[in-house]
Amino acid sequence: MFPYLVLAQLVCCNSSVLQPSDSPFGFLDVFNMSVDWVGYGYAALVASGGVMGYVKAGSVPSLAAGLLFGGLAGFGAYQVSNDPNNIWVSLGTSGSLAAVMGKRFYGSRKFMPAGLVAGASLLMIGKLSMALLQKPQES
Repeated sequence: MFPYLVLAQLVCCNSSVLQPSDSPFGFLDVFNMSVDWVGYGYAALVASGGVMGYVKAGSVPSLAAGLLFGGLAGFGAYQVSNDPNNIWVSLGTSGSLAAVMGKRFYGSRKFMPAGLVAGASLLMIGKLSMALLQKPQES
């Protein structure tokens, strides 16, 4: 009976089917938490871009900036995962990167890496803005 309840929880996404307190296992808490996978992917993109800049060109500032902003984006995704209304770190990080990398893309007209990061940052700003503008669901 227990696996069918877990399957029902996954398919229906109805939190009244099985509460985490009803389960002897704590892993069911994951089903009620929405994870910001897009935010974590964006953080990985930014951090890996910094690492690639170091590997290909030996750029220590690129490595430092990539790891710093990737870490901030990851922290912001963690905050959004815990509280969907807490978007400010993610919004600040993606806004800063959109401005800096957008300026670099405008000056160089090279898509890699400035255009890619600027575009991804603009998409993150759009995603976070939509989350901010959505009305809370009434119970």
